[in-house]
Amino acid sequence: MSQTFWLFGTYLNILADEHQTNSAYDLIEGQFPATMETPLHMHTKYAEQIYVLEGEFTVYLNKEKITLCPGEHLFIPPNTPHVVEASSKKVNRAITIASPSGFAKLIRSVGIPGEDAYQPPGTPNDMGLFIELSKETGDVILGSPGARP
Repeated sequence: MSQTFWLFGTYLNILADEHQTNSAYDLIEGQFPATMETPLHMHTKYAEQIYVLEGEFTVYLNKEKITLCPGEHLFIPPNTPHVVEASSKKVNRAITIASPSGFAKLIRSVGIPGEDAYQPPGTPNDMGLFIELSKETGDVILGSPGARP
């Protein structure tokens, strides 16, 4: 069963989730378009580890700006406000580990199934459902894209 989804402009492949890991972690591969960034947010119920495969990511947290290149990684503890930006003008790919599980459920529930990483869906994600389920997973939006911690 394919677990590839489009979520707000990013193409995400769930490699492992609560079903395979006994809820210990989620393992997600993501492909992000150039200059795409998350809103300022934090995770209250899980930690996030980002490992860059291709391109470049800039992470803003604790009043710091951290640039990650292929092979580099960053641990983001729970309750840490942050922004992740795909800062390369080319393809940006990374692996995210969310521990314990929770993020994969949000992706499956709000994401739009997709088999092509270069063909986004013609319909938008349901923002209302995203906000509702974010409360369950402990994800808190603190600001719009462009806001910094």
